[in-house]
Parts: sequence; C-alpha cells; structure tokens
Amino acid sequence: MNKLARNLTVWGLVLIIFGVCFLYREEIIAFYMKTFVKADTVAVIEENQKNEYYLNYKYAFIENTDNFSPQNREDIMKIYYTVLNAGLTDFTFYCPEEYDNCLNDVKDISDDQLLLSHINNFVHAYNGFKNIETSYDVLGKISIHITHTYSDQKIKEINQKVETIEQQIYKDDMSLEDKIKAVHDYIINNSKYDSARAEDKIAEYDSDTAYGNLIQGYGICGGYTDSMKIFLDRLNVPNYKISSENHVWNLVYLNDGWYHLDLTWDDPVEKSGKDILEYNFFLITTSELEALKTNQHSFDKTVYREAQ
Repeated sequence: MNKLARNLTVWGLVLIIFGVCFLYREEIIAFYMKTFVKADTVAVIEENQKNEYYLNYKYAFIENTDNFSPQNREDIMKIYYTVLNAGLTDFTFYCPEEYDNCLNDVKDISDDQLLLSHINNFVHAYNGFKNIETSYDVLGKISIHITHTYSDQKIKEINQKVETIEQQIYKDDMSLEDKIKAVHDYIINNSKYDSARAEDKIAEYDSDTAYGNLIQGYGICGGYTDSMKIFLDRLNVPNYKISSENHVWNLVYLNDGWYHLDLTWDDPVEKSGKDILEYNFFLITTSELEALKTNQHSFDKTVYREAQ
C-alpha cells in the first residue's frame, strides 16, 4: 500500500469514527457522565461548610435541602436557597440523566433575577448575594458562583456596632416585642433616609445595606431592612425580607402570628429636616398594611405566603 492509499484509509477511518460519534453523541455523553463524572461526584454541603449565619427555618415558599440531585424545578430552587443560606461562594451539582428538562429549568431559574431576589430575601443579610452567576455545560454540570453583598471586614464592623447597641438598649425585663421596638427606635433615631441615593442615585453612602444605616448613619429601604433583620436573627426571631416592585421591608413571626415591620416608612422625610419617629408600620397585619393603601407595599402572596 502506497503512502497516498494509507493516508486515505486513515482519513476514512477518522470520518467513520466522527460519524459514529455524531450519530450516538447523546449516548456517548450519557456514558461519559455515568462512568467518569458522576460515579465519583456527589454534590453535598457538609455541616462544617455552613457558616454561622445559616438559618434553619422552613418557609412555605422555600426550604433547605440535603438532596443535591434534583428531580424537578422546585428541587433546583431549594439547591439555590441552601447554597445561599450556607454562605458558600462556589458550589457545583449535576443534572441526573433521568431528569430530561433539568438544564432548561436551571437556565430559566438562573436567568430569572426576580425569582433569585425573592429567594435571597429568605437568607441572612450577610449571606445575601450582590451578584450570582450560573454556568453549565452539555454534560449537566452546574456551577454557581456568588459574590456577597457584605465583605468580611464590613461584617466585623457591623457586628461590633450591633453588640454595642444591644448593650445600650436591651433590658433584662424586656419582652421580645419590647426589644424589637427598641431596635426599631434606635435605627430610626440614629440614621437618616438617604434622599440623594433614592432620588438622585448619588451613592455617597452604602445606604442600601446595614453598613450605611448602622456605621455611616444613612439608609434607604434595603439598609433599614437588612439592619433590622440582623437584630431579629440575633434574637432568634423567625423573619424574612419581603419586597414589592420597588420597596423592601421585614416580615416577623411573633406571638403566633406574622407581622409587617417597615422602618423606612416609620422614618418619614420632612422638608424641615426634623427627625420623626412613627409606628404606623410597626408589627402590623397584612390587612392593616393594605388598609393604609400605600403605593409601595403590593407584594407577591404566592412567594410571601406567611403574609396572606
């Protein structure tokens, strides 16, 4: 056999192999996943991987999971929530081969910023994301990367401030409601609504976070709500953030019921610059909130079901 014939034979074999691989690509991928990837790869979050701000609450809309091999869309949502709730920066899990629509559901969830923001409202403020990215490949490998809102240094500063505030405002004979009221009053009396940030988009302060409220003395609704949530979580009071299209506030479980708590609206901005402390939005029911007929408190009751 001459050189040309040998080359043609080799190229012919290459084309045959390529054709077989193309025709049976799904079967080959499935075999590769089953044999070389998933056999030794089981996604799990160990207890020691969860940070100190992990919350062990179960809500109607979302809950933690220890199953990282999803079978449906709800399972994927639980994975996102658990990863956020654990305070992880990176996590990888895999679509099982029997879940045909897994990658499509991952794409839908990861592209739905409103849904991710809702899920984010149920975790500790320190574990919430500033940005969350999802990458995936045809083999069903899903990788989540989280950039957190709060740096370790800012968390340290906030915690030191919170401990100091607690020593100042808590008394031994206080009920939980008394302590919540004391926090409510302290935050409002010691910070100002950041009108420049809200109206003119001038970001001089970190007023959309607890750092702005508690350290810098300026806040908008995100800052008021995160600040309150940090205190509530330290009191072991079940709570989460609840949001509408352009506003966010706290929902609190107290005395066998769920109540709205909105520090932003209890700290109104006066043209005179006078500081005002109100209680119109202090631990009120949903019916009481709706009776106030504001234009910023319309929320999705299929998500925040405890507030129905």
